[in-house]
Amino acid sequence: MAISYKKLWKLLIDRDLKKKDLRQMAGISASSITKLGKDENVNTEILERICKALDCDISDIMEMRP
Repeated sequence: MAISYKKLWKLLIDRDLKKKDLRQMAGISASSITKLGKDENVNTEILERICKALDCDISDIMEMRP
């Protein structure tokens, strides 16, 4: 199983936000954004910050793929 953050990028597009905006809103580093872009593992604290900043659920920003 692999994690995909495609839902996050679609959500940003739908809300007319850029990765830079997400970084500022959630208070996360550029390296975390890079990891998300490569579908790599990130700390759950980072995911929680993103969800709070975007007022969404974890299932709205990521999914498990076989």
